[in-house]
Parts: sequence; structure tokens; C-alpha cells
Amino acid sequence: MAPSSEPEPWGPLLQLLQLLQLLQLLQLLQLLQLLPLLRYTGGCGQRFLVAPPGMARIVGGRKAPEGAWPWQVSIQIQSRHHCGGTIVSSLSVLTAAHCFHGFLWIRRSYFRVVAGLNVLSAPGPHTQIRSIREVHIHKDYRTSTGDNDVALLMLFFPFNFSRHIQPVCTPHNVTHEFSLNFSHCFISGWGKSWSRGKLENRLQEAEVELIDRRTCNLRSWYGGIITKNMLCAGLESGASDTCQVTALYMSVNSSLPLSSPQDGDSGGPLQCHSEDEDRFYVVGVTSFGIGCGIRRKPGVYARTGVFAGWLNQSQTGSVSAAHRPRSRRSSAQLSAALMLLWNVHK
Repeated sequence: MAPSSEPEPWGPLLQLLQLLQLLQLLQLLQLLQLLPLLRYTGGCGQRFLVAPPGMARIVGGRKAPEGAWPWQVSIQIQSRHHCGGTIVSSLSVLTAAHCFHGFLWIRRSYFRVVAGLNVLSAPGPHTQIRSIREVHIHKDYRTSTGDNDVALLMLFFPFNFSRHIQPVCTPHNVTHEFSLNFSHCFISGWGKSWSRGKLENRLQEAEVELIDRRTCNLRSWYGGIITKNMLCAGLESGASDTCQVTALYMSVNSSLPLSSPQDGDSGGPLQCHSEDEDRFYVVGVTSFGIGCGIRRKPGVYARTGVFAGWLNQSQTGSVSAAHRPRSRRSSAQLSAALMLLWNVHK
């Protein structure tokens, strides 16, 4: 007798099970894309190529050793250094709002983020380059005052962490920041070493002191313009300071020009070492200043601890939005496949 040509009753069910397995695989792949965000949550703020800060204080600036600041990045426009930034996760970089506020007219594809870099003109084998997917500028950023000068960059592809590329820790809030027992604080970047100088080709570092806001707001200092969202860091003598790209247009003192709107240290990290935890935290984002290294005119930074909630919300919202369309497509594809099976076998 010839075999029957009718389809076996279990055929559609087996195909349905295969489709469900495929859907689970797609969801697993989406989850794997999130793993880099989670993989190093306990390993932030660590330097593998440089020893912890010693007891002696570094006076003035100097060339940073290789791997000294593995979270420091160079944000570039058409391969030219524009601003600094700080890796806070494998997919996100913290920087200053003014680094992008006046540059939104430039095509996003012209920007890039370079990590693992020490010498601008000679990227080494440890360098990684990523494109920017989204720019989140704080909604309350004010160009007139420099308040809330923070932005978060979301990348298309995650960084691969190594001894040369690591995320820094971020304070949970201002209270947490106070409890960390910071012993040494540093600034880093490729900015100018003096007001009318040119960019440094090699990454520079300098040790600074955190300065009380009341002192920084004295008339002979900044005259009351430092808000609760800012902090000052440097030395009273002005010996250690960053030279910032600034979006400020106010006049604090007509005889002392604000940092000119040119490429420099802006957006880079003010990082402090916690002796209790033996790791570094990004305490500030380089925002603005008056000149470079002027007495009683230290660098002004956006205070990271104030923006912890905004930072977490921006990261979580961006990751969710990035994966939501794929989930919808997966569901739509599964529905279409089920309809096809139903029409074939009904």
C-alpha cells in the first residue's frame, strides 16, 4: 500500500515549538548585549597598570603614565580632539553638556569616542574607537550660568574592558560622596597647559584639592556664582588647573577672561581615590573656569553626586529604548509565523 500523503498531526506542533525556541534564542541574544553593562559593576575605579596614590603629593602637572586613567576618553570631531569624557559603563560616557550644546548642528557621524589613548597623534594597539548613538544633555543645563553642565553619551557598541580601558565608579549621592574618605584627587586631559597655549599631545595629570563652596564663592574668588550643583578643585595658588572649553557668556570680572571656547579639558574627569575602598570615583565633570592656573580661580566642575539619579535614569531609559523595537519585531515575526502555520494546516 502506498504511504499516505496527509501531513502528520504532530508536524505543526513541532514547527511551533521550533519557532518558540527561536524566539527564546533571540531574547537570549538581546540579554547578552546587556551583559557588558553588568559585568563590571563591582570592578569600577581600578587601575591595573599604575599603583595607588602614594603619600607624597604631586605638585603641578605632569605627563600621565600609560594606563593611569583607563576611564579617560577623547571625544573627537573628525579625528580632532574636542572634549574629554569618562567611561561610566561599557556603553556610556559622561561628559559636559557644553561640549555638545553648541555643536548639535554637526552630524553625529562626525563624532567619535576614543578610549585607551595616551598620545593623541599616536593611538596605540590598546585604543578602541566607538560611535555615538545618543546624546543626553541635562534638561536643566543653562548656558548663562553653566549650571547642570552634564551630558551622557550612549554608544553603538560597548567597550571591551582591559587593563587600559576601565569604567570609573560614580557616587550614589552627595551623602555617599562624603562617606568615601577621599585622600587624593586628580584632574586629567589633553587641554592647554596655559591660557594661550596649544593642546597637549600626551595625556596630562595633576593633583588638586577639593575647595569648599563657601570659599570658592568669596568675592575675591568667584563672587557667588558657584551653585550647589558645582564644586571647585585646584590649589589656591592656581598651580594645578584645567583649561576648559566653556559655554559661559557671563562676565565675572572684565579683567579676567573666561576660558576661551576652544578645544581642551572640558568634560573630562575630576577623580578622587577612596582609601576605604581602594578605588577611584568621578567626583566632577570639568565645566568652566577663568583662564588657566590663575590664583583663586580654580577649575569649576559639575558635581557628579548631585546627578546620580539623572545618570541612572538616562542609562536605564536608553538601554530599554534600544532593545524595545527588537522585541516588537520578534513578537511580530512570531505572530506572522503562527498565522502562516494556521493557514497551511487548518
